[in-house]
Amino acid sequence: MACHELAALRLGLMKLCGIDDPNEKEHELAELGDAVHEPGPIQSLCGPEDLTKLVSYYQASLVDLQQRVAQTAEDNPKLPYFQALILVTKKVEQELQVHINNLKQLYEDLDDIHHLIHEVYPSKKKD
Repeated sequence: MACHELAALRLGLMKLCGIDDPNEKEHELAELGDAVHEPGPIQSLCGPEDLTKLVSYYQASLVDLQQRVAQTAEDNPKLPYFQALILVTKKVEQELQVHINNLKQLYEDLDDIHHLIHEVYPSKKKD
């Protein structure tokens, strides 16, 4: 169940990070099975255009997961496992946000560094 969310997230990250590993891609696609062809957050998560969409698709997949777990019968012996999957996927969501925040900070730091370089070595204007 949640393996789909994690496999799809890995595929999405592979795309955005430029990771070209056919074996890993094949492994994750095998994990997803038919879910990769079903319209919805899992399918979208496999090939996002940017980080914002990756996060959005992942969050939507977690909502679907939570709904499926909520609909699981209380006497289902797999319920504790499914509930643990919710914890794992939420932790991954938090980690993903930390990394995105770090990238945003790097983006801002680069601007500060650029300005500092121009303070130390001012640009000479051409007349």
